[in-house]
Amino acid sequence: MRHSVLVRFLGLSLAVALGAVIATAVIATYSTSEKLQGEIDQNTSQLQVDGDIYAQLSTYAADHESWSGVDKLVGTLSDKTGRRIALTDADGAVIADSARTLGAGPDLPSVPAATVDARNEGGGYFNAVAGATTRMATRSATAVIGPSATQYAGVQLVGSASWGLTDQEKEERAKLANQASACFQAKGQDVQVISSQDGPPLFSMASGQSVSGMPVAEIQRPASLQDDPCVPAGLFAPSAKAAAVNADEIRRSTDCLDAAGEQYDVNLNPGDGLLVVNPVDPASTEIPEAFFQCGNTARAAALTPYVAPEAKLYLGAKSTFNVFSGEGLARTAATALGVLLIAALVMVFAGRRLVRPILALTGAAQRMTNGDHAARVPVTGRDEVARLGHAFNAMAESIQHHDHQRKAMVSDVAHELRTPLANIKGYLVASEDGVVPLDSELVTSLLEEAGLLERLVSDLQDLALADAGKLRIHPELRDLSELAQQVVSAHRPAAEAAGVTLTAEVNGPAPAVVDTARIRQALGNLVANAIRFTPADGKVLVGVRRVGNGYNLTVTDNGTGISAEHLPYLFDRFYRAEQSRSRTTGGSGLGLAITKHLVEAHRGSIGATSRLGHGSTFTIQLPAR
Repeated sequence: MRHSVLVRFLGLSLAVALGAVIATAVIATYSTSEKLQGEIDQNTSQLQVDGDIYAQLSTYAADHESWSGVDKLVGTLSDKTGRRIALTDADGAVIADSARTLGAGPDLPSVPAATVDARNEGGGYFNAVAGATTRMATRSATAVIGPSATQYAGVQLVGSASWGLTDQEKEERAKLANQASACFQAKGQDVQVISSQDGPPLFSMASGQSVSGMPVAEIQRPASLQDDPCVPAGLFAPSAKAAAVNADEIRRSTDCLDAAGEQYDVNLNPGDGLLVVNPVDPASTEIPEAFFQCGNTARAAALTPYVAPEAKLYLGAKSTFNVFSGEGLARTAATALGVLLIAALVMVFAGRRLVRPILALTGAAQRMTNGDHAARVPVTGRDEVARLGHAFNAMAESIQHHDHQRKAMVSDVAHELRTPLANIKGYLVASEDGVVPLDSELVTSLLEEAGLLERLVSDLQDLALADAGKLRIHPELRDLSELAQQVVSAHRPAAEAAGVTLTAEVNGPAPAVVDTARIRQALGNLVANAIRFTPADGKVLVGVRRVGNGYNLTVTDNGTGISAEHLPYLFDRFYRAEQSRSRTTGGSGLGLAITKHLVEAHRGSIGATSRLGHGSTFTIQLPAR
């Protein structure tokens, strides 16, 4: 038993989706392992890698009020460095984990690598490493004058004057730096402005020294030039964010020192424009412990609303995802289940839309089988199923049309047979009863009625042969002009009796390979129809002319014409554009259908044009050979 199209379609789609998941997992296992191994081998030092991870997470903590959204940074750093990176809060709840998949991940190491706390500017084993890095950078610089923002491992820490600079503040300081540079240039000093990403711009000034004949530049910060008239005061002013934090920190520190009974001074640090709290005797070698405790507490409290809370950083080797391990199989199964569920929902929805019109077509076909030839299907869209629906409706329309023709045929044949048979029977009964003498006039009338019966039977036979493909023709080389003239001569008496002028218009010989009898029959049917529907004093013209590689045989009249709505059906069997049943104009309705079959048997075609009230033209196109 074959399943429905929907079930087969759904099963195939799910199988393809499952295979795609498994194949993708296998490929990703090997390609990712090779890529990460290559990147790890290229690292000069794992310590530098870990320091960079810590630095970027510290920067994130300093620039954000919470850890929300850090997952993207953790994932990027993990892919870049090949390390597993995890962050947890103080209670151990996971904030982000690069090894976490579908809500689960391997167990974390027992001891964190460091504590990321922007309020205390560093933590864990990074303090010693970062401090050494900063000291090495300071010694390598040339004549750095004035205070600079405290940095660890290349990261500017919160609380410095340049912390939290907005884009607008950076643009304003860049403009002030350019003004200062222009002032130095006007005074004849060679000064270059060096952009600083996290702080105010730096200045590169000639030191007057040279190495191997090359001049050595001296890097100076704006604060070292604060007394120079070329440097505006706003160039090294603290950011609005740093100033707010500094003011809150000083307030909290002084409140704490007051409570501890310590004496202090609040001074402005000329290096960065921030307030600092100093002991009354700064020359003393011993600073009271209260200054450290109050300072750290006040700084942490002032920074808390602006930075992310404390988090523990865990680092380790990024384990390669193995699809065939226990954990890998669980992940693969969960992923495959999700993909299959999505694929099933999509395919059920798409399958229903596909099956719905097919079911409608099936129902309509069954109704047609039961005799409902008016069955149709609604069609929407332009896809293959829609085209199938249009084809079905066209087929149903054709079947219904031919059914109407068949019923009309039965009625027409019965009518055509009944009339001559009734006449013959009536005359014979009257003659038998002695009412009408059986003379030559009666015999002639009976022969006429028998001729009508014979013509109808002959037409039906020709049409049956054509439908069965057994309509035989005997082609030979004949002159179509001569055949046209013969047809005109044969129908001229009927035309004269109807008061119609029948003529032929030919232009010399028109040789073609045709069956003489069949072409005369086809052309004769057209001429007979033209005479029948042309009123007295009308004209019928039979023409033959060469067109391309063939000939056109035309029959033109100036009779009543045919409505446009009837033209597409003229050559259908038993179709009558004129529904009259009169013996003068009514025929069997088979003449044009037979003519069409005869012409097509010669590899030709037939068509008609007409204007109501102005006559009609029927054209037979035949090949020359």
